[in-house]
Amino acid sequence: MILDIKIYPDKILTKKTKKVGVVDAETKKLINDMMETLYAKRGAGLAANQVGVSKQIIIVDDSRGEGNVRVMINPRIIRKKGASIMVEGCLSLPGVEFEIKRPEKIEVEYMDKRGQKQKIKAGELLARIICHETDHLAGKTMLDRLPLLKRLKIKRKIKREYAGRK
Repeated sequence: MILDIKIYPDKILTKKTKKVGVVDAETKKLINDMMETLYAKRGAGLAANQVGVSKQIIIVDDSRGEGNVRVMINPRIIRKKGASIMVEGCLSLPGVEFEIKRPEKIEVEYMDKRGQKQKIKAGELLARIICHETDHLAGKTMLDRLPLLKRLKIKRKIKREYAGRK
């Protein structure tokens, strides 16, 4: 089932998510729905809170929709190396793109959809997507990565537009 994407400044996008204890049938259904939503919306990554569920689950696909999807439950970045700046977009901030500085390489610990502990090293685009999505789990958006004055100006503008849609 394709889920609705929460649009900033929805409150769920600014709150920390909760750890997943057990990968049960409900969690597996959420993961499947998130995958379907990710591909329908043509995204590279999706966090559970972006679809209104406060759980530490992300789906990432650096293959541009060719099926190289990774499910990460309770992901934790344990190492970061280097830095690069690249333009990013976000399903929760439609039509908005910014240059964001992120690590070039990371190492991540997580649980897969079978509940097994995993650890991977990721670089370049995959590292960027994982960092972007784990930010969501911490209640942050790419706006929080912008310089303060630019961030405040953009947040004000987005909130005015949001109020106008209500």
